[in-house]
Amino acid sequence: MKLLHVIPSIDPASGGPIEGVRQLRRPLSERGVEVDVCCGDAADAPFVRGSEMSVFALGPSSTKYGFNPRMLAWLRTHAGDYDAVLVEGLWQFHALATCLALRGAKVPYFVFTHGMLDPWFRERYPLKHIKKSLYWLLGDYWVLRQAQGVLFTCEEERRRSRNAFWPYHCREVIAGYGTAQPPSEAVRLRHVFLAAFPALRDQRIVLFLGRIHEKKGCDLLVEAFADVAGADPRLHLVLAGPVDAVLRERLERLAASHGLGQRVTWTGMLSGEQKWGAYHAAEVFCLPSHQENFGVAVAEALGCGVPVLISDQVNIWREIVADGAGFAGADTRAGTTACLQQWLVAGPAGHARMRTQAKDCFRRRFEVQQTAQRLLEILGGRGVEDGPAGDAALGPTPAGTP
Repeated sequence: MKLLHVIPSIDPASGGPIEGVRQLRRPLSERGVEVDVCCGDAADAPFVRGSEMSVFALGPSSTKYGFNPRMLAWLRTHAGDYDAVLVEGLWQFHALATCLALRGAKVPYFVFTHGMLDPWFRERYPLKHIKKSLYWLLGDYWVLRQAQGVLFTCEEERRRSRNAFWPYHCREVIAGYGTAQPPSEAVRLRHVFLAAFPALRDQRIVLFLGRIHEKKGCDLLVEAFADVAGADPRLHLVLAGPVDAVLRERLERLAASHGLGQRVTWTGMLSGEQKWGAYHAAEVFCLPSHQENFGVAVAEALGCGVPVLISDQVNIWREIVADGAGFAGADTRAGTTACLQQWLVAGPAGHARMRTQAKDCFRRRFEVQQTAQRLLEILGGRGVEDGPAGDAALGPTPAGTP
Protein backbone atom coordinates (compact mmCIF):
# COMPACT_ATOMS: atom_id res chain seq x y z
CA MET A 1 0.00 0.00 0.00
CA LYS A 2 1.09 3.57 -0.72
CA LEU A 3 -0.20 6.27 1.63
CA LEU A 4 0.07 10.03 1.21
CA HIS A 5 -0.26 12.42 4.15
CA VAL A 6 -1.25 15.99 3.18
CA ILE A 7 -0.40 18.56 5.85
CA PRO A 8 0.17 22.34 5.94
CA SER A 9 3.62 22.06 7.52
CA ILE A 10 6.03 19.49 8.88
CA ASP A 11 7.68 22.03 11.18
CA PRO A 12 7.89 20.29 14.59
CA ALA A 13 7.25 23.64 16.28
CA SER A 14 3.79 23.74 14.70
CA GLY A 15 2.39 21.17 17.11
CA GLY A 16 0.74 17.77 17.24
CA PRO A 17 -0.34 16.61 13.75
CA ILE A 18 3.16 16.28 12.32
CA GLU A 19 4.33 14.41 15.40
CA GLY A 20 1.53 11.92 14.85
CA VAL A 21 2.59 11.47 11.22
CA ARG A 22 6.17 10.86 12.31
CA GLN A 23 5.15 8.36 14.98
CA LEU A 24 3.03 6.35 12.54
CA ARG A 25 5.71 6.14 9.86
CA ARG A 26 7.70 3.27 11.36
CA PRO A 27 4.84 0.92 12.36
CA LEU A 28 3.20 1.50 8.98
CA SER A 29 6.46 0.77 7.19
CA GLU A 30 6.83 -2.43 9.22
CA ARG A 31 3.44 -3.45 7.81
CA GLY A 32 4.58 -2.87 4.24
CA VAL A 33 3.12 0.61 3.75
CA GLU A 34 5.08 3.18 1.72
CA VAL A 35 4.47 6.58 3.31
CA ASP A 36 4.98 9.99 1.64
CA VAL A 37 4.17 13.47 2.93
CA CYS A 38 2.97 16.46 0.90
CA CYS A 39 3.28 19.83 2.65
CA GLY A 40 3.23 23.56 2.01
CA ASP A 41 6.72 24.26 3.37
CA ALA A 42 9.61 25.64 1.38
CA ALA A 43 11.86 22.88 0.06
CA ASP A 44 14.93 24.55 1.58
CA ALA A 45 13.48 24.84 5.10
CA PRO A 46 15.91 23.25 7.60
CA PHE A 47 13.26 20.93 9.03
CA VAL A 48 12.42 19.73 5.51
CA ARG A 49 16.04 19.08 4.56
CA GLY A 50 16.62 17.28 7.84
CA SER A 51 13.44 15.21 7.82
CA GLU A 52 13.67 11.42 7.94
CA MET A 53 10.41 11.19 5.98
CA SER A 54 9.81 11.17 2.22
CA VAL A 55 8.58 14.76 1.78
CA PHE A 56 7.24 16.69 -1.20
CA ALA A 57 7.58 20.31 -0.06
CA LEU A 58 5.59 22.54 -2.41
CA GLY A 59 5.78 25.91 -0.71
CA PRO A 60 6.20 28.40 0.56
CA SER A 61 2.52 29.23 0.61
CA SER A 62 1.55 32.80 -0.12
CA THR A 63 -1.07 33.47 2.59
CA LYS A 64 -1.87 32.54 6.18
CA TYR A 65 -4.57 30.28 4.79
CA GLY A 66 -1.84 28.44 2.93
CA PHE A 67 -3.16 29.06 -0.58
CA ASN A 68 -0.86 27.09 -2.84
CA PRO A 69 -1.66 26.44 -6.53
CA ARG A 70 1.45 24.23 -6.78
CA MET A 71 0.02 21.86 -4.18
CA LEU A 72 -3.30 21.62 -6.03
CA ALA A 73 -1.55 20.93 -9.33
CA TRP A 74 0.78 18.37 -7.74
CA LEU A 75 -2.12 16.52 -6.11
CA ARG A 76 -4.05 16.40 -9.38
CA THR A 77 -1.02 14.89 -11.08
CA HIS A 78 0.25 12.51 -8.41
CA ALA A 79 -2.62 11.54 -6.07
CA GLY A 80 -3.43 8.64 -8.39
CA ASP A 81 -0.07 7.09 -7.49
CA TYR A 82 -1.40 6.28 -4.01
CA ASP A 83 -3.89 3.82 -2.56
CA ALA A 84 -5.20 6.36 -0.04
CA VAL A 85 -4.69 9.98 0.98
CA LEU A 86 -4.89 11.18 4.58
CA VAL A 87 -5.58 14.88 5.16
CA GLU A 88 -4.09 16.09 8.45
CA GLY A 89 -6.31 18.80 9.95
CA LEU A 90 -8.68 21.47 8.65
CA TRP A 91 -8.94 25.23 8.05
CA GLN A 92 -6.01 25.39 5.65
CA PHE A 93 -5.85 25.17 1.87
CA HIS A 94 -4.27 21.70 1.93
CA ALA A 95 -7.65 20.17 2.88
CA LEU A 96 -9.60 21.94 0.14
CA ALA A 97 -6.84 21.21 -2.38
CA THR A 98 -7.15 17.49 -1.65
CA CYS A 99 -10.93 17.62 -1.98
CA LEU A 100 -10.73 19.44 -5.33
CA ALA A 101 -7.90 17.31 -6.71
CA LEU A 102 -9.57 13.99 -5.85
CA ARG A 103 -13.12 14.89 -6.87
CA GLY A 104 -14.26 12.07 -9.15
CA ALA A 105 -11.00 10.17 -8.66
CA LYS A 106 -10.81 6.52 -7.65
CA VAL A 107 -8.36 7.24 -4.83
CA PRO A 108 -10.17 7.62 -1.47
CA TYR A 109 -9.20 10.33 0.94
CA PHE A 110 -9.72 10.47 4.69
CA VAL A 111 -9.56 13.45 7.06
CA PHE A 112 -8.01 13.40 10.52
CA THR A 113 -9.60 16.40 12.26
CA HIS A 114 -7.11 16.54 15.16
CA GLY A 115 -9.64 18.25 17.44
CA MET A 116 -10.10 21.22 15.11
CA LEU A 117 -13.91 20.96 15.25
CA ASP A 118 -14.03 21.33 19.02
CA PRO A 119 -16.69 23.90 20.07
CA TRP A 120 -14.22 25.48 22.52
CA PHE A 121 -12.77 27.49 19.65
CA ARG A 122 -16.23 28.92 18.90
CA GLU A 123 -16.66 30.02 22.50
CA ARG A 124 -13.13 31.37 22.93
CA TYR A 125 -12.79 33.11 19.54
CA PRO A 126 -16.28 34.16 18.40
CA LEU A 127 -14.99 36.48 15.67
CA LYS A 128 -12.73 33.78 14.26
CA HIS A 129 -15.69 31.43 14.38
CA ILE A 130 -17.62 33.74 12.06
CA LYS A 131 -14.74 33.57 9.57
CA LYS A 132 -14.49 29.80 9.98
CA SER A 133 -18.23 29.47 9.40
CA LEU A 134 -17.69 31.01 5.97
CA TYR A 135 -14.76 28.67 5.31
CA TRP A 136 -16.99 25.81 6.46
CA LEU A 137 -19.80 26.56 4.04
CA LEU A 138 -17.48 27.21 1.10
CA GLY A 139 -14.85 24.57 1.74
CA ASP A 140 -14.40 22.41 4.80
CA TYR A 141 -17.98 21.14 4.96
CA TRP A 142 -17.47 19.72 1.48
CA VAL A 143 -14.03 18.40 2.41
CA LEU A 144 -15.62 16.29 5.15
CA ARG A 145 -18.75 15.35 3.25
CA GLN A 146 -16.82 13.98 0.27
CA ALA A 147 -14.23 12.15 2.38
CA GLN A 148 -14.36 8.37 2.56
CA GLY A 149 -14.04 8.75 6.32
CA VAL A 150 -13.53 11.46 8.94
CA LEU A 151 -11.23 10.21 11.68
CA PHE A 152 -11.57 11.04 15.38
CA THR A 153 -9.22 10.00 18.15
CA CYS A 154 -11.91 9.04 20.67
CA GLU A 155 -15.63 9.06 21.37
CA GLU A 156 -15.40 12.35 23.29
CA GLU A 157 -13.95 14.17 20.29
CA ARG A 158 -16.53 12.69 17.94
CA ARG A 159 -19.46 13.83 20.08
CA ARG A 160 -18.06 17.32 20.67
CA SER A 161 -17.33 17.85 16.98
CA ARG A 162 -20.95 17.35 15.93
CA ASN A 163 -22.11 20.65 17.40
CA ALA A 164 -19.40 23.00 16.16
CA PHE A 165 -20.76 23.92 12.69
CA TRP A 166 -23.88 23.55 10.60
CA PRO A 167 -24.58 21.74 8.37
CA TYR A 168 -22.66 18.65 9.45
CA HIS A 169 -22.71 15.46 7.41
CA CYS A 170 -19.86 12.98 7.17
CA ARG A 171 -18.81 9.37 7.64
CA GLU A 172 -17.41 9.24 11.17
CA VAL A 173 -14.67 6.83 12.18
CA ILE A 174 -13.13 6.44 15.62
CA ALA A 175 -9.53 5.69 14.73
CA GLY A 176 -7.72 6.10 18.02
CA TYR A 177 -4.34 7.76 18.29
CA GLY A 178 -1.02 6.85 19.79
CA THR A 179 2.69 7.36 20.08
CA ALA A 180 5.73 5.12 20.14
CA GLN A 181 6.95 3.39 23.27
CA PRO A 182 9.37 5.89 24.90
CA PRO A 183 13.03 5.00 25.54
CA SER A 184 13.36 2.96 28.71
CA GLU A 185 16.80 4.08 29.95
CA ALA A 186 15.24 6.14 32.71
CA VAL A 187 18.32 6.62 34.91
CA ARG A 188 20.67 7.65 32.09
CA LEU A 189 18.13 9.94 30.43
CA ARG A 190 17.32 11.59 33.74
CA HIS A 191 21.02 12.36 34.18
CA VAL A 192 21.18 13.87 30.68
CA PHE A 193 18.37 16.27 31.52
CA LEU A 194 19.70 17.17 34.97
CA ALA A 195 23.17 17.76 33.55
CA ALA A 196 21.63 20.43 31.32
CA PHE A 197 19.60 21.89 34.20
CA PRO A 198 21.61 21.13 37.36
CA ALA A 199 19.54 23.46 39.55
CA LEU A 200 16.71 20.92 39.27
CA ARG A 201 18.60 18.14 41.05
CA ASP A 202 16.78 16.90 44.16
CA GLN A 203 13.64 18.83 43.19
CA ARG A 204 10.13 17.39 42.95
CA ILE A 205 9.40 18.37 39.37
CA VAL A 206 5.90 19.23 38.16
CA LEU A 207 6.36 19.12 34.38
CA PHE A 208 4.54 20.82 31.54
CA LEU A 209 5.98 19.87 28.15
CA GLY A 210 4.58 21.08 24.86
CA ARG A 211 3.78 24.21 22.91
CA ILE A 212 3.18 26.97 25.47
CA HIS A 213 -0.02 28.63 24.30
CA GLU A 214 -2.94 30.29 26.08
CA LYS A 215 -5.09 27.28 25.13
CA LYS A 216 -2.88 25.04 27.26
CA GLY A 217 -3.83 26.72 30.54
CA CYS A 218 -0.28 27.49 31.64
CA ASP A 219 -1.55 30.50 33.60
CA LEU A 220 -3.82 28.15 35.56
CA LEU A 221 -0.85 25.89 36.21
CA VAL A 222 1.28 28.73 37.57
CA GLU A 223 -1.53 29.88 39.86
CA ALA A 224 -2.36 26.36 41.02
CA PHE A 225 1.31 25.69 41.66
CA ALA A 226 1.36 28.80 43.83
CA ASP A 227 -1.54 27.33 45.82
CA VAL A 228 0.39 24.14 46.69
CA ALA A 229 4.02 25.30 46.65
CA GLY A 230 4.01 25.77 50.41
CA ALA A 231 3.47 22.04 50.94
CA ASP A 232 7.11 21.26 50.14
CA PRO A 233 9.96 23.67 49.31
CA ARG A 234 11.34 21.06 46.87
CA LEU A 235 8.34 21.37 44.55
CA HIS A 236 9.46 22.97 41.28
CA LEU A 237 7.51 23.82 38.13
CA VAL A 238 9.21 23.16 34.78
CA LEU A 239 7.69 24.70 31.65
CA ALA A 240 9.29 23.05 28.63
CA GLY A 241 8.39 24.10 25.11
CA PRO A 242 8.38 26.91 22.56
CA VAL A 243 6.66 30.12 23.65
CA ASP A 244 6.28 33.62 22.22
CA ALA A 245 7.95 36.44 24.13
CA VAL A 246 4.71 38.22 25.09
CA LEU A 247 3.14 35.16 26.71
CA ARG A 248 6.35 34.21 28.49
CA GLU A 249 6.67 37.70 29.95
CA ARG A 250 3.07 37.55 31.18
CA LEU A 251 3.58 34.15 32.81
CA GLU A 252 6.87 35.26 34.38
CA ARG A 253 5.13 38.27 35.91
CA LEU A 254 2.39 36.00 37.21
CA ALA A 255 4.93 33.66 38.84
CA ALA A 256 6.82 36.60 40.33
CA SER A 257 3.62 38.05 41.79
CA HIS A 258 3.29 34.82 43.81
CA GLY A 259 6.94 34.87 44.86
CA LEU A 260 7.76 31.87 42.66
CA GLY A 261 10.36 33.39 40.35
CA GLN A 262 13.03 30.96 41.59
CA ARG A 263 10.75 27.92 41.54
CA VAL A 264 9.78 28.03 37.87
CA THR A 265 12.23 26.92 35.17
CA TRP A 266 11.86 27.63 31.45
CA THR A 267 13.79 25.13 29.35
CA GLY A 268 12.71 26.15 25.86
CA MET A 269 11.83 23.44 23.36
CA LEU A 270 13.34 20.08 24.28
CA SER A 271 14.03 17.21 21.90
CA GLY A 272 15.80 13.89 21.87
CA GLU A 273 17.38 12.66 25.08
CA GLN A 274 16.77 15.92 26.93
CA LYS A 275 13.04 15.64 26.27
CA TRP A 276 12.85 12.04 27.47
CA GLY A 277 15.07 12.92 30.40
CA ALA A 278 12.62 15.64 31.43
CA TYR A 279 9.81 13.08 31.62
CA HIS A 280 11.92 10.66 33.63
CA ALA A 281 13.05 13.42 36.00
CA ALA A 282 9.46 14.52 36.65
CA GLU A 283 7.33 13.35 39.53
CA VAL A 284 4.11 14.26 37.74
CA PHE A 285 3.01 15.74 34.40
CA CYS A 286 0.40 18.50 34.29
CA LEU A 287 -1.73 19.77 31.38
CA PRO A 288 -4.71 21.93 32.47
CA SER A 289 -5.67 22.63 28.87
CA HIS A 290 -8.85 24.47 27.86
CA GLN A 291 -9.04 22.21 24.80
CA GLU A 292 -6.94 19.22 23.88
CA ASN A 293 -7.92 16.60 21.40
CA PHE A 294 -5.41 13.95 22.43
CA GLY A 295 -2.21 15.31 23.87
CA VAL A 296 0.80 13.42 22.55
CA ALA A 297 2.79 14.68 25.53
CA VAL A 298 0.20 13.15 27.87
CA ALA A 299 0.65 9.75 26.21
CA GLU A 300 4.45 10.12 26.27
CA ALA A 301 4.35 10.87 29.99
CA LEU A 302 2.22 7.78 30.63
CA GLY A 303 4.63 5.69 28.56
CA CYS A 304 7.47 6.88 30.80
CA GLY A 305 5.48 5.86 33.87
CA VAL A 306 4.71 9.44 34.88
CA PRO A 307 1.17 9.99 36.22
CA VAL A 308 -0.71 12.88 34.66
CA LEU A 309 -2.87 15.68 36.03
CA ILE A 310 -5.12 17.00 33.28
CA SER A 311 -8.27 19.02 32.75
CA ASP A 312 -11.53 17.43 31.73
CA GLN A 313 -11.14 19.29 28.43
CA VAL A 314 -8.43 16.84 27.38
CA ASN A 315 -10.54 14.38 25.43
CA ILE A 316 -8.84 11.24 26.77
CA TRP A 317 -9.32 12.15 30.43
CA ARG A 318 -11.98 9.50 31.06
CA GLU A 319 -9.70 6.67 29.97
CA ILE A 320 -6.84 7.95 32.12
CA VAL A 321 -8.94 8.37 35.25
CA ALA A 322 -10.59 4.97 34.72
CA ASP A 323 -7.14 3.35 34.60
CA GLY A 324 -5.95 5.11 37.76
CA ALA A 325 -3.12 6.75 35.81
CA GLY A 326 -3.85 10.30 36.92
CA PHE A 327 -6.40 12.84 38.07
CA ALA A 328 -8.65 15.19 36.09
CA GLY A 329 -10.48 18.37 37.03
CA ALA A 330 -12.06 21.49 35.60
CA ASP A 331 -9.96 23.81 33.43
CA THR A 332 -9.88 26.39 36.20
CA ARG A 333 -7.42 27.41 38.88
CA ALA A 334 -9.48 25.56 41.48
CA GLY A 335 -9.69 22.43 39.32
CA THR A 336 -5.95 22.40 38.66
CA THR A 337 -5.17 23.03 42.32
CA ALA A 338 -7.44 20.15 43.32
CA CYS A 339 -5.54 17.79 41.00
CA LEU A 340 -2.19 18.84 42.48
CA GLN A 341 -3.54 18.44 46.00
CA GLN A 342 -4.86 14.96 45.20
CA TRP A 343 -1.43 14.06 43.92
CA LEU A 344 0.34 15.36 47.02
CA VAL A 345 -2.08 13.59 49.37
CA ALA A 346 -1.59 10.26 47.57
CA GLY A 347 1.87 9.92 49.11
CA PRO A 348 4.76 7.64 48.08
CA ALA A 349 2.72 4.43 48.02
CA GLY A 350 0.01 6.02 45.89
CA HIS A 351 2.60 7.53 43.58
CA ALA A 352 4.28 4.17 43.03
CA ARG A 353 0.95 2.51 42.26
CA MET A 354 0.01 5.25 39.79
CA ARG A 355 3.36 4.98 38.01
CA THR A 356 2.66 1.33 37.32
CA GLN A 357 -0.89 2.11 36.22
CA ALA A 358 0.39 4.89 33.94
CA LYS A 359 2.55 2.42 31.99
CA ASP A 360 -0.31 -0.08 31.82
CA CYS A 361 -2.67 2.63 30.53
CA PHE A 362 -0.21 3.58 27.79
CA ARG A 363 0.35 0.01 26.63
CA ARG A 364 -3.36 -0.77 26.58
CA ARG A 365 -4.69 2.39 24.96
CA PHE A 366 -2.10 4.69 23.40
CA GLU A 367 0.77 2.65 21.96
CA VAL A 368 1.23 3.51 18.28
CA GLN A 369 1.36 -0.08 17.01
CA GLN A 370 -2.33 -0.45 17.83
CA THR A 371 -3.06 2.88 16.13
CA ALA A 372 -1.25 1.80 12.96
CA GLN A 373 -3.17 -1.47 12.76
CA ARG A 374 -6.50 0.28 13.29
CA LEU A 375 -5.63 2.86 10.60
CA LEU A 376 -4.84 0.14 8.07
CA GLU A 377 -8.18 -1.54 8.78
CA ILE A 378 -9.93 1.78 8.13
CA LEU A 379 -7.99 2.59 4.96
CA GLY A 380 -8.67 -0.90 3.67
CA GLY A 381 -12.39 -0.62 4.34
CA ARG A 382 -12.34 -3.18 7.16
CA GLY A 383 -13.30 -2.73 10.79
CA VAL A 384 -15.20 0.49 10.22
CA GLU A 385 -18.66 -0.62 11.26
CA ASP A 386 -17.87 -0.45 14.96
CA GLY A 387 -15.38 1.88 16.56
CA PRO A 388 -13.62 1.32 19.89
CA ALA A 389 -16.55 3.02 21.64
CA GLY A 390 -18.83 0.23 20.50
CA ASP A 391 -21.45 2.10 18.48
CA ALA A 392 -21.64 2.82 14.78
CA ALA A 393 -18.51 4.77 14.06
CA LEU A 394 -18.89 5.08 10.32
CA GLY A 395 -21.93 6.53 8.67
CA PRO A 396 -23.64 9.80 7.75
CA THR A 397 -24.63 11.75 10.84
CA PRO A 398 -26.97 14.74 10.85
CA ALA A 399 -26.03 17.86 12.74
CA GLY A 400 -26.85 17.87 16.42
CA THR A 401 -27.25 14.10 16.80
CA PRO A 402 -26.01 13.13 20.27
